[in-house]
Amino acid sequence: MTTPNRTLPPSVVRLIDAFAQLPGIGPKSASRLTYYLLRAPSEVSLTLADALRDLKTLTRLCSVCLNITERDPCEICSDPARDHSLICVVEEPLDVVAIERSRSFTGVYHVLHGVISPMNGVGPDDLRLRELLARIDKANATRQPVREVILATNPTLEGENTASFIQRKLAGAGVRVTRLARGLPVGGDLEYADEITLSRALEGRQDM
Repeated sequence: MTTPNRTLPPSVVRLIDAFAQLPGIGPKSASRLTYYLLRAPSEVSLTLADALRDLKTLTRLCSVCLNITERDPCEICSDPARDHSLICVVEEPLDVVAIERSRSFTGVYHVLHGVISPMNGVGPDDLRLRELLARIDKANATRQPVREVILATNPTLEGENTASFIQRKLAGAGVRVTRLARGLPVGGDLEYADEITLSRALEGRQDM
């Protein structure tokens, strides 16, 4: 529990504890959010409850790119106007949102849902790498093969190691493998990059 105060009703304590489990939310912030909902009109709490229920019941992973979606395949994968021979590999769904904001990318995506991080016990088998390789093999067996894979993992140690691992796996596959240009700051996250920086990084990508 985040609070030892036994004078609080159990329902209030449960909500404080629930908020405190969210990243970036400490006990004080959790308490403030809880008391805000207590004071707010009932519709606010009910709307939040409905949104949380829908989040868990309506969303799924796209069977093609593994991005979060409510329909399968997702809107990007099912869009015939996108260049399906160009795959941008990202760490998390929020990275797709960031790149789409740049309005500079017309291909499709593949979401890894993490990076290789031995310190945190995350290896290649814990990511969606098998799905990426199978996707490329399947496409290359058709008349619309994958011509380029852009490795858009974050410029961190884990992101660089993950990109290098994927590059080695794709060696000999006849696919061009590129990395986002260094317009992105080392140690930064795609989700916080501005549109101009992302546009320049996409335009200046280099072969690996």
